Amino acid sequence: MLPTRYLPFVLVLLLTVLFALAIGRVPQAGWGVLAFGVLSLLGLWDLLQRKQALRRNYPLSSRFRYLLESIGPEIRQYFIESDTVELPFSRQQRAIVYQRAKNVLDKRPFGTQRDVYGDKYEWMNHSLRPSQIASEDFRITIGEGRAQPYSASVFNISAMSFGSLSANAIRALNKGARLGGFYHDTGEGSISPYHREHGGDLVWEIGSGYFGCRDEQGRFDPDRFAANARDPQVKMIEIKLSQGAKPGQGGILPGAKVTREIALTRGVPEGVECHSPAAHSAFSTPIELLQFVDRLRELSGGKPTGFKLAIGHPWEWFAIAKAMKQTGLLPDFIVVDGGEGGTGAAPLEFTDHVGAPMREALMLVHNTLVGLDLRSRVRIGAAGKIVTGFDICRTLALGADWVNAARGFMFSLGCIQSQSCHTDRCPTGVATQDPSRQAALDPEDKATRVHNFHRNTLVALKELLAAAGLHHPSELGPEHIIRRVSSTEVRSLAKLHHFVPQGQLLEAVPEHAVFQVFWDLARADSFTAPPIAGEMQASKLR
Repeated sequence: MLPTRYLPFVLVLLLTVLFALAIGRVPQAGWGVLAFGVLSLLGLWDLLQRKQALRRNYPLSSRFRYLLESIGPEIRQYFIESDTVELPFSRQQRAIVYQRAKNVLDKRPFGTQRDVYGDKYEWMNHSLRPSQIASEDFRITIGEGRAQPYSASVFNISAMSFGSLSANAIRALNKGARLGGFYHDTGEGSISPYHREHGGDLVWEIGSGYFGCRDEQGRFDPDRFAANARDPQVKMIEIKLSQGAKPGQGGILPGAKVTREIALTRGVPEGVECHSPAAHSAFSTPIELLQFVDRLRELSGGKPTGFKLAIGHPWEWFAIAKAMKQTGLLPDFIVVDGGEGGTGAAPLEFTDHVGAPMREALMLVHNTLVGLDLRSRVRIGAAGKIVTGFDICRTLALGADWVNAARGFMFSLGCIQSQSCHTDRCPTGVATQDPSRQAALDPEDKATRVHNFHRNTLVALKELLAAAGLHHPSELGPEHIIRRVSSTEVRSLAKLHHFVPQGQLLEAVPEHAVFQVFWDLARADSFTAPPIAGEMQASKLR
């Protein structure tokens, strides 16, 4: 059956034929043939070209969107940037990514369009002695001292699973990562054949479903894990404790969506409902978590191993930190996933109101490790609506060593935020398993755009660092980012936020509310706060 998205094109073809048959019998029929014939040729060209998946999936009708887009500044001026319509940040993000992915000049005439006197306006101070930086390929070493340390880019692809994304989207992302020398996080859906095709660096994310390393009962299988983890393409192992977009929640993939490919990739029965529990079964306490990290590191042959989490109850994170100090078992890295993170589908309340935002979560993790004098031994990554070079600067200034991004790389694939990820009807072939829809996405072309977006964003980061007189992102600190807090006051992030001195937690609890209230409640042997937690919390907050 012909997909309904082709109907405008088919209708134009039929009208062309009807007018052609009417020539000689109907006056002006030739003009009809000419008009609809031209439209038919345009629709045919849309179907045959490989640059824009939207045009291949919606021949002819998609041109109305591109017509409005081509008008550009005039449309934005009168319909988007008017006094009555607020410009959504997501649209600005998309515009930046599209320009950089297509290698289009991302300059703006007539100066800033932001209210520089509005609350929360942020900027980066520059130097009168700018530096010269030779390359934008900024890297850090993760797992230093391990058998197989990894030199990672400071900007990488965040976790997005095969199943959530199409095969062609995975192909394009991984080839783009190989071209640019950065890593591609597999997401918890395991390593598919499409992750392996182009050989780009992988970070294998292990979720609570243990996909790719599970036995028939859904429990962790060390032999299956080792077989995948020792693949040279896998550079690091990441245990997913929670996801920023829907922390504390598991997931279900309906049986109808568990295709043969997905079943083989995840190690689950084909056509059977696939569960991803809310919690892991391989460990139940902070100490057991760190023992599991150590076990995976050993099974992988000494590859950097860590975990990703969204911060919820502070005492649970503090419990993990206390377990690190008590046992001496350290993750090589921690990825902090902000509550503003994206997802293909999650309950509205979870996306809007569960989980700490990235900035607060990142500073809590960073401060805790600094306070325990462990920060130099544990790397920190961060994710949560990071798209621009300035986003990277601000995140690194707050304590991260590197950042991951998902939506930015999705935009570079051609995502137009149609918000139809959960329907399997993605118009650009990015988030669908529909063979005809994803066939419109050309992996070769989109891999180049993924690479371009990564490179051009790092070029922007290099220019920002040079303007500030710095030489590497590791030199960024909270003193470099300034925020307006009112119409008459500005503060550096160093003054606006509390930063714990090195080793302070080894001597006394810092005079900071979250530590004062929750540090003493945390236990290295349990994620659960003691029964008196409520009373202690209330007394300290009064």
